[in-house]
Amino acid sequence: MNELGKLAAKLVEIDESGAGQRLDNFLLKHLKGAPKSLIYRIIRSGEVRINKGRADAACRLNLGDLVRVPPIRLDVDPDAPKKPPAGAARAADEIPVLLEDDALLALNKPAGVAVHGGSGLKYGVIEAMRAARPQAKFLELVHRLDRDTSGVLLLAKKRAALVAMHELLREGKTDKRYLVLIKGHWPHEAKHHVRAALHKFVTAEGERRVTATEAEDGQEAHTIFTLVKRYPEATLLEAQLKTGRTHQIRVHLASSGFPIMGDDKYGDFDLNKRLQKTGLAPGLKRMFLHAARISFAHPVSGERMRIEAPLPDELERYLESL
Repeated sequence: MNELGKLAAKLVEIDESGAGQRLDNFLLKHLKGAPKSLIYRIIRSGEVRINKGRADAACRLNLGDLVRVPPIRLDVDPDAPKKPPAGAARAADEIPVLLEDDALLALNKPAGVAVHGGSGLKYGVIEAMRAARPQAKFLELVHRLDRDTSGVLLLAKKRAALVAMHELLREGKTDKRYLVLIKGHWPHEAKHHVRAALHKFVTAEGERRVTATEAEDGQEAHTIFTLVKRYPEATLLEAQLKTGRTHQIRVHLASSGFPIMGDDKYGDFDLNKRLQKTGLAPGLKRMFLHAARISFAHPVSGERMRIEAPLPDELERYLESL
C-alpha cells in the first residue's frame, strides 16, 4: 500500500479475509479513521470501483475482485500496524483451545472474561487471540457469551467460514446446550419449553438489561429446559437455545420464578451474598451458567461437529458440596 500522503488511487485485490464482505464495511476497515459519511460519499460519487465498474454500498465482494480506492488523506495511517493492548497476548495463554482447523477455532472461555473489549475493558477474548496470533489474516467471533458465562466459544479464521456459521445460526441449524443451576425445585420432569418474547432496555445507570414482555415489539425467544439433577434447594438443568437473544436463558428462568444461582443481574441478590460465603463448603462466587457443548455441520467439510467444554472445577466442587 502507498504511504500516507501520496495521494494516488490504489487497486486492492480481495483475498479470503475480504471475500463476502459488504463494500462499505470493507472500506471502513481499509480506510481506518475515515468517517462513515465520507465512505458513503465516495461510493455514491463513483470514485470507488469494483472491477472498473460502479457499485453500491451493499455490494458483496468476491475473491479476486479489484477494488479501486480513491486518494484520501487520513489522520491515521491505515498501513501502520495496530499495537495490541498490553497483556492481551499473555491473556490468550489462559484460554484453553478445544478444537482448531483451517476454518474454525473453538475455545473454552473462562468466566469473568469478556468476549471483546469496550465499556472500560482494554481487551477481551478476540483482542487477546489476535494479539497472540499476529500472523492471522482473519479472526472474528462467530457468536458471543456473556462475560460471566463460561464454555464453548467459536471464532472463525476465514470470512467464508464466518458467513456460513452465521447462516447456520440464523436458520437454527446449530444445537447449543448450557448447564445451569437454578434456585428452587424445578417442577417439570419432561422437556419444558419457554417461549417468552424479550425486550432490551438501558437502565438509568447505563446498564444493558433485558425483560420478558408481551408487547408486539419484543423479540421472539425460545428455550428448552431439561431436568438433569435435583438438590435440596437447587436444580441443575440443561438449556437448549432455539433462538440466540441477549441474556435469553437468564431472563427466561428469572421470569419463570427460578433465577440462576449467582446471577448478579436477574438473580436473587440476598441468596447470591450467602452463596459467596465460603464456610465449610466452597462458596459460589460466579454465575452458574456454562456453555457445555455445540453441534453443527462444519462450514467447509460438512462434517458433523460436536464440541464440548467440561464443567469448570469451581462449579464441579460447588455441586459436590450441595
